[in-house]
Amino acid sequence: MPLPDHNAQWPPPEWAPYYDEMRLNDAWYTGSREKLAAVYGNEAQPRRRRPLWGRKSLDHTPGRDTRLHVPLPGDIASTSADMLFAEMPSITVTDTDTQARLDTLLDEGRVQQTLLSGAEQASAMSGAFLRTTWDRSLAQRPILTIVQPDNAVPEYRWGLLAAVTFWRELPGSDTATVLRHLERHEPGLIEHGLYQGTPTNLGRRIPLTERPQTAALVDSLDKDGDGTTVRTGIDLLTASYVPNMLPNRLHRGSPVGRSDYAAPLYDQFASIDETWTSWMRDIRLARGRLIVPQGFLRNEGPGRGATFDEDRDIWAGLNIPPNEASAGITLSQFAIRVEEHARTAEALVRQAVQSAGYSAQSFGLDGGGQPITATESNNRDARTEATTRKKQGYWRYGIAEQVEVMLSLDATLFGQKVTPERPVVEFDTGATESPQSVATTLDLLTRAGAISTATKVKTLHPEWDDTAIKAEIAAILAETGAAAPDPVGSFPLN
Repeated sequence: MPLPDHNAQWPPPEWAPYYDEMRLNDAWYTGSREKLAAVYGNEAQPRRRRPLWGRKSLDHTPGRDTRLHVPLPGDIASTSADMLFAEMPSITVTDTDTQARLDTLLDEGRVQQTLLSGAEQASAMSGAFLRTTWDRSLAQRPILTIVQPDNAVPEYRWGLLAAVTFWRELPGSDTATVLRHLERHEPGLIEHGLYQGTPTNLGRRIPLTERPQTAALVDSLDKDGDGTTVRTGIDLLTASYVPNMLPNRLHRGSPVGRSDYAAPLYDQFASIDETWTSWMRDIRLARGRLIVPQGFLRNEGPGRGATFDEDRDIWAGLNIPPNEASAGITLSQFAIRVEEHARTAEALVRQAVQSAGYSAQSFGLDGGGQPITATESNNRDARTEATTRKKQGYWRYGIAEQVEVMLSLDATLFGQKVTPERPVVEFDTGATESPQSVATTLDLLTRAGAISTATKVKTLHPEWDDTAIKAEIAAILAETGAAAPDPVGSFPLN
């Protein structure tokens, strides 16, 4: 299917519900007061009692907004990305020369940083697209990029991505006229289009040369075709979709992933913000204030009001009856409900991160500062580890697909002598046991006679090859005297 016709509704109506959800997720992820207020302040059917960010302000003073936002949504997304790509997964192919070139592509292309960024945004926005492109003016190699799902219109068949149209608004757009660049990917082909329309209508298609952001694409277009396409020279799709998590609970059967916030956690996020806002209000109200009689105030003159000098040592006699309540100075200072607010906030945060699929310890809520073993850490982080392993499965396919595309384009467009193939992507297994824990386990197995020297060496050094393992076994047996004696020994052979 080609790019849309003139005056098509944009975004496409069938994707409007998804975009609305992404808009809400984006507001919480960015933590922008303006975005949160816009989302909750413009609800089509406002609730009987608006949530915190649906109200105008808690303080009626113009220009002063005392509402606080706790960036827990951003922390959840950041933690998700750290668990996935703080350590770069192993990406390997069988051919030695191809592996060497692949290592160069991954390093020079800063692929780990790209994946970290994509994983964090996928956690918040329900997924991300990996796109392989190139720009000869920047680098003589393919480039792996991330595209947000709210800037994509994918086409699925049997739950698999068949094609996708990426779009962006160009500088120069305003509330009346919007310039959009559409980029449609399908196997072997990339088609570009520039449209001038309105915020809700794609408008008419105009030449790519009319805007500098798209004019640079003209040199790479297929001059023998319709003048808007780029032929990649490979039969692979240059884009892959990575869902954050499936299934999508609001759109059952949809291949579109769900956000970590779609438990849903929006009410909990709002309650956390309301708790902290209330806590800070207690602190403001608890500031010590002095209530003094009118006679204690110093008149600053007409139009200048009156002030109270708290450092003054001597006061002139005031004509105040001694039995009047206002005869003295009253200190007004309210209590701060620290414990109540802290426990409420922690309970809300704990429930929110658990509903998002993570353990409380991953957010510093357990442990009490006491040192723990790796085994205890794994037990406490079991929920986080399970969620991370599920996400690794989604990312493994997308990374493998686009790495194969990168190698294929590297050979086709840049003349590299590589053998394109689908790589093997392996993630780190997570926290390992401490040396003390491993040694204790091996000691118990040795006493039970249930483990061989070879297995013990392999357990301690899983990264060694067979030659190194055999040498270590021989050295251990020789030192312990457990090696079999030489049947010939020094007996002369002549």
